[in-house]
Amino acid sequence: MKKAFLFLLLFTTSLFSQTKILSWNLENFGKSKSDIEITFIANTVKDYDIVAIQEVVAGDGGAQTVAKLADELNRKGAKWDYTISDPTSSSAYKTERYAFIWKTSKVKKIGKAWLEKKYHLEIDREPYYCTFQYGNKQFTVVNFHAITKKMQPETEIKYFKFLPATYPTLNLIFVGDFNCPQSHTVFFPLKKMGFLSVFVDQKTSLKKDCYLMDCLASEFDNIWYNSDKVTITNQEIIPFYKAFDTLKEARKISDHIPITAEINLK
Repeated sequence: MKKAFLFLLLFTTSLFSQTKILSWNLENFGKSKSDIEITFIANTVKDYDIVAIQEVVAGDGGAQTVAKLADELNRKGAKWDYTISDPTSSSAYKTERYAFIWKTSKVKKIGKAWLEKKYHLEIDREPYYCTFQYGNKQFTVVNFHAITKKMQPETEIKYFKFLPATYPTLNLIFVGDFNCPQSHTVFFPLKKMGFLSVFVDQKTSLKKDCYLMDCLASEFDNIWYNSDKVTITNQEIIPFYKAFDTLKEARKISDHIPITAEINLK
């Protein structure tokens, strides 16, 4: 009986590799974040394996603040590492950086992370790619922050349909702030390829004020995955703002909430 149980455990482990990912647009993530705010952020994300951060400021201490967050996480019982992108090549909009932070005991970073090269002129803040290995399986997280809704993010998201063919050997998982709901027609080509969004009709940005307990404004942040290669479990949002007395206080952390999911690699 014990041998049968061990066989089943090994079989299940080999069939699915799981890792917990969190994506968060941390508004103006730089030296304006206080030590108390960094500690709050670390406590919010510490139970996940990979953290993808958008809106790291290109100057004003952005890279140093990511390092401070990683250092704070390292004080909480697990070893973390991180990588930060170069500033995005945007000439028409706001240049930023991206970051990944991960538990070294859970996943291994494979090779160097990189900013999108082929479509960096078409996409203002070109995505940041990082390949990880969990068990014997690899996947590449594509970290992205679109231009604002009024600037029509669909004009750059439309190039995402070319990325699976651009990187045919990679298992791409798109995460971040798309400033665009998953129902928009710009995502139809990805859906036809078998990509699904983790969240549907889920608002992720904060209002300026809550109205009748409704504090969320728009359906912007999401995770897109290839359903032929990945299944999703335990997806959730983290309504961190409930820890604060007012949204004004909460928005010092960010104007977006974190989104999370457990990635199961087939």
